[in-house]
Amino acid sequence: MGSMTRAFILIAIIACLVAVANATNGQATFYTPPYVPSACFGNQNYGNMVLAANPALYATKVCGNKYRVTCTGGTNNGIPQPCTGKSVVVTAVDKCPGCASDQVDLSKEAFSVIANPDAGRIKISYTR
Repeated sequence: MGSMTRAFILIAIIACLVAVANATNGQATFYTPPYVPSACFGNQNYGNMVLAANPALYATKVCGNKYRVTCTGGTNNGIPQPCTGKSVVVTAVDKCPGCASDQVDLSKEAFSVIANPDAGRIKISYTR
């Protein structure tokens, strides 16, 4: 293996480690349509891959930010392994006033990409 190839692989590994180190851990639930009006954009439709932020996250001016969300495990006894192994990219469009400080509310469509909706609540990690 050439030195350029080794250098590229090393840089790729470091980039992955930095992304994982900057991930925020928390929990996710889901909400169902309609997704408009939203706290961020009123009646402007941003599709169905969306996120409603908890009050603390919302206060950091998240509107329009994209987040990669990954299921890391279950929280309910009924579905011990709800994760699909996939990640989903969502756009922050709304505020979830009832969410805990470590929680986000995903659209049902986004939640379904990363986990079985029957779980209701899952452990996640997310990055901007």
